[in-house]
Amino acid sequence: MAVGLSAPQTLLPVPGVRLAAVEAGIRYRDRDDLALIELAPGARAAVALTNNVFAAAPVRLCREHRGRTGRARAWLINSGNANAGTGEAGVRAARDSCQAVASALGCTVEDIWPFSTGVIGELLPGDRITAAIPAAVQQLQADAWLPTARAIMTTDSLPKGLSRTVSLPDGRHFTVTGIGKGAGMIRPDMATMLAFVATDAPLSQAAVEQILSRAVDASFHCITVDGDTSTNDACALAATGPGAQIEIGSAAYRLCRDAIIEVCQHLAQSMVRDGEGASKFVTVRVEGGRSVDEARKVAMTVAHSPLVKTAWFASDPNWGRVLAAVGRSGLEGLRIDQIGLWIDEERVLEGGEPAAGYAESRASEAMQRDAFTVRIDLGRGSAQAVIWTCDLGHEYVRINAEYRS
Repeated sequence: MAVGLSAPQTLLPVPGVRLAAVEAGIRYRDRDDLALIELAPGARAAVALTNNVFAAAPVRLCREHRGRTGRARAWLINSGNANAGTGEAGVRAARDSCQAVASALGCTVEDIWPFSTGVIGELLPGDRITAAIPAAVQQLQADAWLPTARAIMTTDSLPKGLSRTVSLPDGRHFTVTGIGKGAGMIRPDMATMLAFVATDAPLSQAAVEQILSRAVDASFHCITVDGDTSTNDACALAATGPGAQIEIGSAAYRLCRDAIIEVCQHLAQSMVRDGEGASKFVTVRVEGGRSVDEARKVAMTVAHSPLVKTAWFASDPNWGRVLAAVGRSGLEGLRIDQIGLWIDEERVLEGGEPAAGYAESRASEAMQRDAFTVRIDLGRGSAQAVIWTCDLGHEYVRINAEYRS
């Protein structure tokens, strides 16, 4: 069960976006597993893709299509099959699926961006997808965000999404809606996750690209469940609004940017809260670094430690595991006598030693909550970084042991 998270009740339509979710029989039975998101002609779009060097066929094809046209008319997403490690046959299957959508929508194949998620190493059943495309196109509608969020799920326990409204000083109002999937194989670069965000704000192409970069860095690059980076990770953003475009640096740009970042952060945190087998949502905050990069490096080392995460699962304030993780993070000149550590408000370490008045019972009590913060002060600067993660327990092992069963 997701930690402090419930499925969205409603997601707001975005003018210029239509969606459909259909059953293609890719892997799952009796559920939708293919989604189509159509964007109005002229929409500006951008995508951030995994840094895994063994990127899946749809990621490679998405890069190719984006590079050729710089635009998108539709996003095609399937769940249950990653189409990764499938060679040229996988690329052909992805390309044929895109061609089927392009033919149905009357656009070029390069205008279709494909995305897949699921089991690695199995060839995508392209014939099932192409057979389902006509139904998907026929069912396109503006208010199908929630069914689409369900269709892209794999080991997720619930759909993830959020809508926000942007109100400009001149009286204009725009909508931002985003959906995502992800519960395991989650860490930055990007995290097994997919996310799709759209707004009817008339953002320029340059604004869309810059906002996506900043939103990803403030959200999906700040989460980890198990330290694994998938072959298929992607986050796409589209702006459909016509008319005079909102450019970088304007007040309207900043309002739209902040709303999109809020949606992406909600999706990112939802993935951690729905982490496979997670029972606790943990914020790791590192302060006192010489740079943001080194603060983030320490936070990630702590958040990736199986020993630390299993202690969290047991509500055991075994601060020695945290201290050891900080010490092996690779920072030069790090001194133990400058380290401070807190679990929520309970000060655990001061100057690298147990703090005066520290009570393990209070630290354990804080860790029994479904959400708590581990704060680390490096004592060597003013930079800080935040990473959102979860504990690691028995259920994570069961889910991943049985994933292909």
